[in-house]
Amino acid sequence: MDLKFPSSRKYISISVPSKSQTMSPHIKSVDDVVVLGMNLSKFNKPTQFFICVSGVFMFYLIYGYLQELIFSVEGFKPFGWYLTLVQFGFYSIFGLIELQLIQDKRRRIPGKTYMIIAFLTVGTMGLSNTSLGYLNYPTQVIFKCCKLIPVMIGGVFIQGKRYNIADVSAALCMSLGLIWFTLADSTVAPNFNFTGVVLISLALCADAVIGNVQEKAMKLHNGSNSEMVLYSYSIGFVYILFGLTCTSGLSPAVTFCSKHPVQTYGYAFLFSLTGYFGISFVLALIKIFGALLAVTVTTGRKAMTIVLSFLFFAKPFTFQYVWSGLLVVLGIFLNVYSKNMDKIKLPALHGFWKKSVEERKTRTLSQTV
Repeated sequence: MDLKFPSSRKYISISVPSKSQTMSPHIKSVDDVVVLGMNLSKFNKPTQFFICVSGVFMFYLIYGYLQELIFSVEGFKPFGWYLTLVQFGFYSIFGLIELQLIQDKRRRIPGKTYMIIAFLTVGTMGLSNTSLGYLNYPTQVIFKCCKLIPVMIGGVFIQGKRYNIADVSAALCMSLGLIWFTLADSTVAPNFNFTGVVLISLALCADAVIGNVQEKAMKLHNGSNSEMVLYSYSIGFVYILFGLTCTSGLSPAVTFCSKHPVQTYGYAFLFSLTGYFGISFVLALIKIFGALLAVTVTTGRKAMTIVLSFLFFAKPFTFQYVWSGLLVVLGIFLNVYSKNMDKIKLPALHGFWKKSVEERKTRTLSQTV
């Protein structure tokens, strides 16, 4: 809109930005990436990468250590759902605090959508925590690395998707690695229980669904991360509280934890805090460097978690864990490669064969001369 004045050659130009260009007043720049109050956009790329990777490794390694430490408390293993209740309570508080620090506090995503997301979140985290009462921690981590399998199965039967040879090979490698790792665990672990395998598998299925639902809801309604955390975990807290009350599982858990407040509530607070901080750095890593590098970093973190688990907590070991773990890592690489074929160029087998033939001819010629 231009306002022109006939008595003057100068004029004032007033431009009204479109909705897509309108920014929230608390955001300084579209490219700003703020993690835990720190604006990473002020640093160069190598420094940003170092900060993000350090945050992911530091917080998630502590998270994994505390999770296994809680379940190593004598008598705590039956109370995995109560740990999830406490974790959801802390996450709700953290989300509320973070939401108060931003200016736009409106709830954008419908309540019905949050009820579905909360149910899936309860399934993912509750079943995952409860499975540790039946499985070794490394076995649980290996299963978490293989979310691709339920995603592919759901894609085939629900959406009729077709996958390329790299995706199929990735799923086969992960499946064989999981079977081998589970068989090794059942052979050497004295407390192995197949119930744990069922629980972590159901948790994986819920986890495979929840990512798509969250992404669709946040894009459709332009919801923030803090809003998603606050409402999904607070509603999930009500779900778990209702379930534990109906099944009479709340009273024994409260009684046990009141006798060991530091080992339960104290560790659970740090466990929840490090998990909340860790996901913030993962999201920053994805936003700045993309999903390919983020998957590589988180896979390295999971491998380090398994190594530290064997170092800090006494458990039987067999080299079958190593070989089956490498199969899973190969499956993860093939999955990443299938989604980034244009960025990752692997040398062709024909090139290897041609090069070896030329080297053989060169050696033969030199020997003849």
